[in-house]
Amino acid sequence: MPKGYIIGQMTITGDPEILKDYVARDSALIPQLGGRFLARGGQSEYMEGSGHDRHVVVEFDSFEAARAAYEHPKYQENMKLRQAVTEGQIVVVEGV
Repeated sequence: MPKGYIIGQMTITGDPEILKDYVARDSALIPQLGGRFLARGGQSEYMEGSGHDRHVVVEFDSFEAARAAYEHPKYQENMKLRQAVTEGQIVVVEGV
């Protein structure tokens, strides 16, 4: 069965301290929902095009598991912190 991924690209536009709270909560929650962080922040360089400053890739056992994690009420509540201080996009993707 193909894996599922949540991929996020964000630019911090507000108080980075609020984002720290989101990251701390997310660090505990995502593994409980079956996710494994593959990339989270860190160095990045656009080789083509341009976009956001921060990148996150989380792997799940399936597309359905990734989508369920994103839709989980605890994640939806935590997500409000991130949305208050970032601009960007989140996509759920099925692997190959």
